[in-house]
Amino acid sequence: MTTVLAFDCAVSGLGVAVVRDGATLAAHREEGREQAARLLPAIAEVLQAAGVDRRALDLIAVTTGPGSFTGVRVGLAAARGLAMALGIPLAGLATTAVLLAEATAGDRLAVAAIDSHLGDWFCAIRAGDCAPFVASTGALAERLGGKPCLVVGPQADVLAPLLVGARAQVALPDPAVIARLALAQGVDGWRIRNRTDGLPRPLYLRGVNITTPDGTRRTVD
Repeated sequence: MTTVLAFDCAVSGLGVAVVRDGATLAAHREEGREQAARLLPAIAEVLQAAGVDRRALDLIAVTTGPGSFTGVRVGLAAARGLAMALGIPLAGLATTAVLLAEATAGDRLAVAAIDSHLGDWFCAIRAGDCAPFVASTGALAERLGGKPCLVVGPQADVLAPLLVGARAQVALPDPAVIARLALAQGVDGWRIRNRTDGLPRPLYLRGVNITTPDGTRRTVD
């Protein structure tokens, strides 16, 4: 049996799940901006609810972005620390890949979209390598070329009406889906990847916006 602890802080609040061989043993989601203070207690609560000792875990899985700069860093820092302390592999998955895996698109094209809160969207399209990209609403509409699509993401209901023939599926990254996607690539596969490529790194599609002491805002890498 393979037991995975998976969590996400990259988009909104936090979600945690413990999954064993594809079956969810326990899961928890909460909103708010206190991920740094709440993530580790939430993990402890979910492990207790699942009846799983942390030393029985085989794999940690976490979203690497795109999403909130702070949320991504909190999630990855916790995941790295746990994986290193427990001596187990760490799987990192793009937030948009998790959303695409949740999409119930049928014959429609699936589009993952996360509001960047800077006038555009972090996107990925279920086609080819599904690589995430940044696009304005107009640029995304042009890229889709009017094809019927399903927009999946936390603000899908805002974006879908602005695209021709689009339907919305409002969703946050499901930690149980994160775990199952990680499991599909195998614990040994992640162990080899960690050894050769290092532990997963944050996936940023642009620099972070900061406010300087004089009140001006600028973007830094």
